[in-house]
Amino acid sequence: MISQQPGPTLLGFDVIVVGSILAGIAAAAVMLAVYAAVTVKDPMAKRVKALNERRDELKAGIVKSNAKKRTSLVRKTDQTEKMKDTLEGMKVLQQSQIEEIQQKLAHAGYRNKELAVLVIAARMVLPIVLGLLAFLFIYVIDYFPDWGGIKRVGALSVMVFAGYKGPEIFLKNKASKRTGEIRKGLPDALDLLVICAEAGLTVDAAFNRVAKELGRAYPELGDEFALTAIELSFLGERKMAFDNLAYRVDLESVRGVVTTMVQTERYGTPLASALRVLSAEFRNERMMRAEEKAARLPAIMTIPLIMFILPVLFIVILGPAACSISDAFAQQPGR
Repeated sequence: MISQQPGPTLLGFDVIVVGSILAGIAAAAVMLAVYAAVTVKDPMAKRVKALNERRDELKAGIVKSNAKKRTSLVRKTDQTEKMKDTLEGMKVLQQSQIEEIQQKLAHAGYRNKELAVLVIAARMVLPIVLGLLAFLFIYVIDYFPDWGGIKRVGALSVMVFAGYKGPEIFLKNKASKRTGEIRKGLPDALDLLVICAEAGLTVDAAFNRVAKELGRAYPELGDEFALTAIELSFLGERKMAFDNLAYRVDLESVRGVVTTMVQTERYGTPLASALRVLSAEFRNERMMRAEEKAARLPAIMTIPLIMFILPVLFIVILGPAACSISDAFAQQPGR
């Protein structure tokens, strides 16, 4: 019979087996990357339906306009109306609170203002549900018998706090990611707006053209520009469409663009020159942010370098020597 000799080991693990597993994971990752590259989808395809619905709604004239409030479209359903009536009966629903949540939803990309009532209801229900579950697991079932009294109370408090702040934290993270994506594409969008304005296109046609050109690279910005072009075409006051853009995007640069657009509409100042100046300022600002991140990079990379890169480097350098020494000791007689 042919005896199989054990392969080299490192820290008690078979090097050949571990290498085979890592090679399989690497091959699967390469196949997944190739599949993701081949099946690239248009990021604006999912947003076209919502934009078409907004266009149809504006055509039908289902718009609530007020001199003091921004234009909004509220699609009411029985469920949200009942929930709203229940919360108002409990004296926990205020108009200022609804408007604040609606603003956060707009910044996160959710334009259905009914969701504000659901978010407020979730902030009331989730702390109770998570608190009851934590009480059940910690005190009734005693799933963590080694925990002391302080740790149990702390875990219960964390679950209740997470239930109350969870929806708000989710909306904040979604809004910050969306704002960052819009900030990246804004200088390029302004350059295209300058080209469209110098070519003689109207403002709404220029916004629509920029949305089509930048929709694949910056889908969030393309979505906002396409919606602004639709509102410019159908709303009675063009200033209202620009104000809606500033309302939906929590970005000071967008507010500057909106102010420039409103001033050019009111006073007839040249649009291309003003947008060119804004584009140059935004590009300088983006370069300054990149330089700031580059300056912080050495300090940020210190801990990953010590914890992840240097140990791997030592294993690659000293691993073969350790395997050879281990095999030499294993082959000595009497050991």
